[in-house]
Amino acid sequence: MEFSISGGLIIALGGVLPALAIGLIGAKAMEAIGRNPEASGKILPAMLLAMAFAEAIAIYSLILAFAG
Repeated sequence: MEFSISGGLIIALGGVLPALAIGLIGAKAMEAIGRNPEASGKILPAMLLAMAFAEAIAIYSLILAFAG
């Protein structure tokens, strides 16, 4: 199987940027829960949904890198 420069860039950016997004989402959610613990019931589901969307971007980039 032959890999190209574009495939490497897709994997690199498609892995790093969603990882940063997931880290920021988790950090801000924990900060919000630390400030208002009673709101954790509303914050945690939104956090998990946002993390799932960010992870989906990484999976899409992996599929694009293998297809190209």
